[in-house]
Amino acid sequence: MTSDELKKRLKVFALRIIKLSESLPNNKTGNALGNQIIRSGTSPGANYRSACLGKSDKDFLNKLKMVEEELDETLYWLELIVESGLVKQQLLDDLMKENNELFKIIVSSITTMKKKINSSKDKSNDSIK
Repeated sequence: MTSDELKKRLKVFALRIIKLSESLPNNKTGNALGNQIIRSGTSPGANYRSACLGKSDKDFLNKLKMVEEELDETLYWLELIVESGLVKQQLLDDLMKENNELFKIIVSSITTMKKKINSSKDKSNDSIK
């Protein structure tokens, strides 16, 4: 998956989160969970775009970790929305599946970047010797 494809997928995910938030009941619980999921569910796309502009591999990695945290938090809010009875599980199955897939993609990217950074460190240490 290219960077542009992932950006688009994260944006579509954010739009789905916005629609979900708008569909929640206008009560104390619905408003609280809606506000939380809007923040966590829309920020992965923005943070990923920022990561792509990173000044270094370490900067890119740190921003990817932010994306990972926000996707994990979003899953938590999705689970609370279901478990509180605000929305039936089957209505959120596809959104939760997409959340998990995006999370796995980001975790894989983090792992790859860590290997790249460690490999660069090893090479620079070899040249010092």
